[in-house]
Amino acid sequence: MEILERIKTIYPSKEAEVCIKAYDFAKKAHENQKRASGEEYFIHPCFVAGILMDLGLDSATVSAAFLHDVIEDTPVSEGDIKKEFGDEILELVLGVTKLEKIEFTSREEEQAENFRKIFVAMAKDIRVIIIKLADRLHNMRSLNFLSIERQQRMARETLEVYAPLAGRLGISRVKCELEDLCLKYLEPDFYEYLTTNIDERLKEGEGFVEKVVNEVSEMLKESKIVGEVFGRRKHLYSIYKKMKERGKTLEQIYDLVAIRVIVNSVDECYEVFGKIHHRWKPVPGRIKDYIATPKPNMYSSLHTTVVTNFGKFFEIQIRTYEMNHSAEYGIAAHWKYKENKKEAGSLDTRLSWIREVMEWQGGLKDSREFLNSIKGDIYSSEVLVFTPKGDVISLPKEATPLDFAYNIHSAVGNRCVGVKVNNKMVPLNYTLSVGDIVEIITSQNSKGPSWDWLKIVKSPSARVKIRQFFKKEMKEENVKTGKSMLEGEAKRRGYNLNDILTEEAFLVLSSKMSFNSQDEMYASIGYGAVTVNQVLVKLIDYYRKNQPQQEITKFYTTSKHQSSGVTVKGMQGILVRFAGCCNPVPGDDIVGFISRGHGVTVHRKDCPNLKNAEDGRLIEVNWANKDSSIYNAGIKVIGTSQIEILTSVASCVAQLKLEIVSTNGRVDNRTKQVIVDFNIRLNDKHELESLITKIRQDSKIIDVYRTANS
Repeated sequence: MEILERIKTIYPSKEAEVCIKAYDFAKKAHENQKRASGEEYFIHPCFVAGILMDLGLDSATVSAAFLHDVIEDTPVSEGDIKKEFGDEILELVLGVTKLEKIEFTSREEEQAENFRKIFVAMAKDIRVIIIKLADRLHNMRSLNFLSIERQQRMARETLEVYAPLAGRLGISRVKCELEDLCLKYLEPDFYEYLTTNIDERLKEGEGFVEKVVNEVSEMLKESKIVGEVFGRRKHLYSIYKKMKERGKTLEQIYDLVAIRVIVNSVDECYEVFGKIHHRWKPVPGRIKDYIATPKPNMYSSLHTTVVTNFGKFFEIQIRTYEMNHSAEYGIAAHWKYKENKKEAGSLDTRLSWIREVMEWQGGLKDSREFLNSIKGDIYSSEVLVFTPKGDVISLPKEATPLDFAYNIHSAVGNRCVGVKVNNKMVPLNYTLSVGDIVEIITSQNSKGPSWDWLKIVKSPSARVKIRQFFKKEMKEENVKTGKSMLEGEAKRRGYNLNDILTEEAFLVLSSKMSFNSQDEMYASIGYGAVTVNQVLVKLIDYYRKNQPQQEITKFYTTSKHQSSGVTVKGMQGILVRFAGCCNPVPGDDIVGFISRGHGVTVHRKDCPNLKNAEDGRLIEVNWANKDSSIYNAGIKVIGTSQIEILTSVASCVAQLKLEIVSTNGRVDNRTKQVIVDFNIRLNDKHELESLITKIRQDSKIIDVYRTANS
């Protein structure tokens, strides 16, 4: 068998024996199993092992590739593998087996949790994800035997998760092939168009490419530089993306082929770079030095786009042989060239990204937040900036100085009081550009970050570090705030928090949301890790399921009805609640809407949601004469500065002894005005009108008015 001969050629005899033993073991275990194509199932682990050998992985990884499906699909147990192959290979097989169980569905929460599992596996042993990438690559190569629905589902999964991971790990040969195969199944017509027309374009330009290759080769000879020069077609998906994102036709894409120059040293790279620019004019903005500032995945090369005297554009990439190996194999180059000490250091650098992710992901309760954060990290474009000492820092596109500060260290970010970019003071929300020199000014007297910083930073790690500050440094305040918010919202819905937050209810809640204590729950609400609704809905649901029916009826007909402050004409003992869309308060003109199974919902008469209501379901309701209930109302405040608005409203609310429940601000892109929505807790309409009048007296406020929504 060809693969056995390759094993004997690549690995030392003892290591080869283990690989061949794994081959024989897996072949016997998968005997009589078939793939969707009708072929013997065992060809799949053989192809996966072959891909890993192409990437240069070690013998333990190749052995695990042969065995990666035996626990899942055959009677073989963990103990059998441990006995025959030892702990290292068993751990690799178990790691891949856990990932095999991951099925991405339309449920975002499940997908998010599965995504987290992938990163846990990567942090434990990076070889696990490399095996999984090889497994996915072979499955994508043989996807034509599945239904169209399954083809597209797998292609979407691959494009969203596995291809970007391969890219972030620097394994470009796997990333490019995965992306092209995804395009084939997700955009079959476009794929067919590109494959047909690109070949024709390449034939037309074949003579030109050959001419450029010859000219560059001649340059190397004249300079007595030994190297290789060849033309390489860009992969289909990269061409597809350029056409889609830039709205261009295939005829307008001039860099279908890149000329690649490979030499022996960095000095020779720059020498060839200079000679090429002496021969042809470089295109401004298309010169990239990834040798001085490598990409986050450690990709290094010189890129330049030049133009001939007759207006023909073409791209040239210049790199050393070592850089070329690293670009092709990425993190796998550590095993392919494991005797090279530089590669060992390169592995540590590559793995530092994963370690950092695993450090800050611990600060996220919600897997969906982890998914959004990590996608931003592996998908986003980068901007390279410098420290005052000349160190290069890679940040997400549109990053701010705060992202830079938190990238250096949490303490630098938390103590940041000012920023200089290129020796000039700039605001904290300044957008950094490639090549900026950033200096962070810190102070020991700093009170720490503000909540507004969460809207300024672009990197997920900075966002998590800011939240961790609020979680740790302001725990007591967070507990008080969270408890107040939960009590207030429970009361607004007609519940007493002490009634629904029983010991049994909290145990059920904590099993779902991983709270160790009620204070931790309150603090999580206070600093925004979870919302009031996430907690309250679960508590109310548990209360309704476990309270005796008569107790529920009693609760609705007394506490709900009598404390609502509203009487319903012609009815007694009926459930009454206030509409969240318009939040009526005493003094408003109100009307009741009969909800099927939910009693009467009280709206303001001018509520827009009642425009299409059936007349037969509207009922007269009135405010009771005496009421000590608390209500929520929404106001919208417009100004030129968010800080001025917050200061003004907070001062007015304090003077009237009211309470701010929540705020939400934004900037109108057209008028550049700042708009902030407030949810205010108060007793009646008179208090609301007094508040609006008081805010309007501030000359810094452009306008303020009540909103239909809270």
